[in-house]
Amino acid sequence: MKRKQREQTPTRTTTMRVSANFGRRFALIEDSAPGVAVQARTMGKRLRPVTGDRVEANALEGEKDWVITQILDRDNTLVRPDARGRPETLAANVELIVVVACPAPAADFFIVDRYLAAARLMRAAGLLVWNKCELAPLPDDAQAYVDIGYPLVQTSTKTPSGIDALRDAISGKRSIFVGQSGVGKSSLINAICRAPIQRIGEISTASEEGKHTTVAAQLVTTPDGVALIDSPGVRDYAPSITNMADVAEGFGEIADAAARCRFANCRHRSEPVCAVKLAVADGCISERRYASYLRLAQLTRQLNTGRY
Repeated sequence: MKRKQREQTPTRTTTMRVSANFGRRFALIEDSAPGVAVQARTMGKRLRPVTGDRVEANALEGEKDWVITQILDRDNTLVRPDARGRPETLAANVELIVVVACPAPAADFFIVDRYLAAARLMRAAGLLVWNKCELAPLPDDAQAYVDIGYPLVQTSTKTPSGIDALRDAISGKRSIFVGQSGVGKSSLINAICRAPIQRIGEISTASEEGKHTTVAAQLVTTPDGVALIDSPGVRDYAPSITNMADVAEGFGEIADAAARCRFANCRHRSEPVCAVKLAVADGCISERRYASYLRLAQLTRQLNTGRY
């Protein structure tokens, strides 16, 4: 009863930003003072803030925890399907998705495609980082993104090479670093911040798959004020899409070609006079990117069984 009475008498209400989400526990910061975090919980179970959210929160007299009372309108969300195919929000209010790939563990460019598709669908910019560039030169599959207009930065935390270029590329944008486990996202963030902000793991020598070292998305701020989110590594990813037409929208070159298709509802698989298939045949769209589109379209159909 005493706890409820204290919660009814907040000492002040402040607009805060969620800097970390640990289930029902949260860390909050003020945009004007990003280095100072407070612990928080939500008022009721219906509120489900994610890292990057702007929220209204109350400081309570005699309480260590703040209480989140409202989630403010989101500019966008990074979403994926959960194990049951339901949308799961990973982060909010992101301006730039930084997709990190590297030679070891071997880059899965289908995952890269899906993150870049998510960026387009949430109206965020996309950036590809080829990390650990000291291990191998830029592969053709990575160069292909440059050819279709995506910015790319080659980096190494061993040399270090490209860190200043990466810092410049994310300057002024709230970014989220995504990619497979073990590609070095946390190491890059440490290098950008010039301080050991994130824990760093090692590649499993037995499987050459990355170990998960970041267990929850965490917003950090560089000494010069750049906000970025380190997200847990993945072994697979897909954007949560409910409208099949949005699958093509996630691939810019396919969306451009699709505007010339004979049928407005063309799915670019077996339809006649398909401008997308003609562009693939002419080499204007890479066969691998087209295959990636078909994979994502098939997955989207499976996740939306019964809706289409």
